[in-house]
Amino acid sequence: HLTGMIPSGFGKLSFLLQFLDLSSNHLEGEIPASLSLLSVNYIFLFGNRLTGVINKDFCKQRHLQFLDLSNNLLSGMLPGCLWNLPNLTYMDLSSNAFVGEVTTLTNDASPLESVHLSNNSFSGYFPSLIKNLESLVILDLGDNMFSGTIPSWIGASLSMLRILRLRSNMFHGSIPWEVSQLSHLQLLDLAENNLTGSIPVSFANFTCMIETTPEMDVSAILASFETFGDMPYMYTGTHYSYDGQMDIIWKGRDYTFHKTITLMTGIDLSSNFLSGEIPAQLVNHQALRFLNLSRNNLSGGIPKNIGSLKNVESLDLSWNKLSGRIPPSISDLLCLSLLNMSNNLLSGEIPTGNQLQTLNDPSIYSNNLGLCGLPLSTPCKHDSSSATVLDQPNEHDHELETLWLYYSVIAGTVFGFWIWFGTLFFWNIWRITFFN
Repeated sequence: HLTGMIPSGFGKLSFLLQFLDLSSNHLEGEIPASLSLLSVNYIFLFGNRLTGVINKDFCKQRHLQFLDLSNNLLSGMLPGCLWNLPNLTYMDLSSNAFVGEVTTLTNDASPLESVHLSNNSFSGYFPSLIKNLESLVILDLGDNMFSGTIPSWIGASLSMLRILRLRSNMFHGSIPWEVSQLSHLQLLDLAENNLTGSIPVSFANFTCMIETTPEMDVSAILASFETFGDMPYMYTGTHYSYDGQMDIIWKGRDYTFHKTITLMTGIDLSSNFLSGEIPAQLVNHQALRFLNLSRNNLSGGIPKNIGSLKNVESLDLSWNKLSGRIPPSISDLLCLSLLNMSNNLLSGEIPTGNQLQTLNDPSIYSNNLGLCGLPLSTPCKHDSSSATVLDQPNEHDHELETLWLYYSVIAGTVFGFWIWFGTLFFWNIWRITFFN
């Protein structure tokens, strides 16, 4: 692990370097201004202890394509010129101490495809400069202090977007229906904001969430937790490919995905103030790996076709006001490994069968006063009533048995009397003997 400061002499290598990687070390101090003299294509300084601000001279990097300064102690405001670098396609400034609004000097189009600004202290409204990033595939503004509403232009301006992460900010208002125009969207994370209103029915338009492609394989997703050694990039022989990383709450845990982040599909709208019913169209997204709608004010029933989420592995509907029965089709979720329906108003018998047999923790159904059956200790009423019918004859049956007993005794007495009397009547010897 390298220590100390970045030597200012690197600037003298302007025509010798195309790639500068000093990542994952213990380097300290500021980024030297001399780096602006370099004509490199790739700068990776992530995972150090660098401090200070990004100098405006950094914008002289006209050839720069990939910039990763994440996981440092950098602070201050971003220079607006940073968004106008003509060849920059990837920028990761996450996990630093940047502050202020995100602005730009001009409204020129940018080739940026992946922007990561998460885990800083940025503030202000949703950055309007994002509107000019027409090639954007990944946008991560999570864990900041952005406020205001989510702009309606997001659907028309960012048509190539596949990942939108606005988690843990202060956005308010309703979710604009225009978000559903992002037909390529595979991952939507709006959790932990102050969003209100209902879930747009038009979310059914997320084409990449509806149809499963061969590339969306579980093994490929699990491989995304790995890296190429210590480096999240790879040399192909002619150029470097760089996919970066992103933190995602998946199955209740915080994972850092590498490489194949664009294979992950999911929706997280948890910890907001959303109301209304869960749109039936939402559960037609067969490619979803996770769906988290917990900690809202959702009401009504769980869609009957919930079993259509055939690839979902994590389903969290807890802490809402959902009512009615749990649809039997939920047993069709054969990939399900995490389920939480606690703290609702659900009732009736808990479905069983298939993958549900392995989810035997009672807490996933707790605080639903009307639920019964395994894995809860509350038996269903129809079970105990049926046992009563089998084990205890009712009062009407007892009366019938007594009545038949009386009929049998009377009939037997009458029959016996007539046999005796008939014998005496027809046989003279017996009759004379009997009366004598």
